[in-house]
Amino acid sequence: MYTVLFWIIIAILVLEFILEKVLDRLNQKNFSTQLPDEVKDVYDAEKYKKHQEYFWTNQRFGTITGTFSFVVIMLMFFLFGFHFVDSIAQNFATHPILIALLFFGILYICNEIISLPFEIYHTFVIEQRFEFNKTTPGTFIADQFKGLALTTVLGGGIVALLILIYQSTGEYFWLLGWGVMGGISIFMMMFYSNLIVPLFNKQKPLEAGELRDAIEDFCKKAGFKLDNLYVIDGSKRSTKANAYFSGFGPKKRIVLYDTLISSLTTEEIVAVLAHEIGHYKKKHTRTMLVLSLLNSGVLFYILSLVLDNRDFALALGCSEPSFHINIIVFGILYAPISTLLGIGINILSRKNEYEADNFAKSYGLAVALGNALKKLSKDSLSNLNPHPAYVFFSYSHPTLLQRLRNLK
Repeated sequence: MYTVLFWIIIAILVLEFILEKVLDRLNQKNFSTQLPDEVKDVYDAEKYKKHQEYFWTNQRFGTITGTFSFVVIMLMFFLFGFHFVDSIAQNFATHPILIALLFFGILYICNEIISLPFEIYHTFVIEQRFEFNKTTPGTFIADQFKGLALTTVLGGGIVALLILIYQSTGEYFWLLGWGVMGGISIFMMMFYSNLIVPLFNKQKPLEAGELRDAIEDFCKKAGFKLDNLYVIDGSKRSTKANAYFSGFGPKKRIVLYDTLISSLTTEEIVAVLAHEIGHYKKKHTRTMLVLSLLNSGVLFYILSLVLDNRDFALALGCSEPSFHINIIVFGILYAPISTLLGIGINILSRKNEYEADNFAKSYGLAVALGNALKKLSKDSLSNLNPHPAYVFFSYSHPTLLQRLRNLK
């Protein structure tokens, strides 16, 4: 049975890789020098040439990194690399929690070492070449260490807690594990901007002036109570602009990137915020949270059924089942289900984006939002004409062309 399981795992990984490459190929074939009429004014000739270079550079880089990752994961399975890492962890610890922490810690460190050269190249060569990068070597190094610390504390803490629950509760593991992870998700959703973001970026309240007055006037018209409006120093790392909405209830917060403020007019910024407020008004945030929690519950229940399965361990070359080994196998076997659920979530997310755009449109901001979307696409050299299949599988937002047509 475990031999069949091994080849099922390999088949899933191969099919995922093939699907990714087919979608990339379709996207490349759909990339054209001719743009639809609605977005022809986004790029002038020089800017569009730069956009084409950026697209093909990232495609080549993605092909190299994707193929390299696929080869590494294949080697891990065919050479029983997970069993080797497990044996190292067991040489240094005897308690199941410590063994699991060492196991995942070794995998994480190895992955970081392998991927670091690619990340450096993308940041300081590709992004630098196209004038996006603002990250200094000092900031990059600091980010790596902060990321490592966060993964160690949060990731390690969550793994240890789940194993403790698994050892203590038996058949009720899925229920308690689901509850714990759901609570952590809600907590992080509410306090992410307060606790995590300050470790990497500075946030400050938007100063009084024309922009804040315009935003507050719109919030009053929309019946949206806004107490937390912040500006983040996104220009510390990139010239690309963004804005996001986080939290709910008294902890809801709107954050504007300083690059967004410098790129758009006051009316266009208000239109972007109207879109974000539209998500809140249409209860999209809560709906997506509920769906995420339900998905997590199903995942934990199925996981609880296979955590003691010896064939899972044998498929990776180990003699006895363990939490950390079996969860690796489960993660891969669950991948097709996750892909299907992801497609469904993306379909709902794209529908939500249209509704949020329509909310801004209902306040007479259709033109301003359309202009803002064009500027943001231009400044980030976005692909304006991706293949429909690529959009279906991968896009959580409609394309710029689709959004502009909807706004009209």
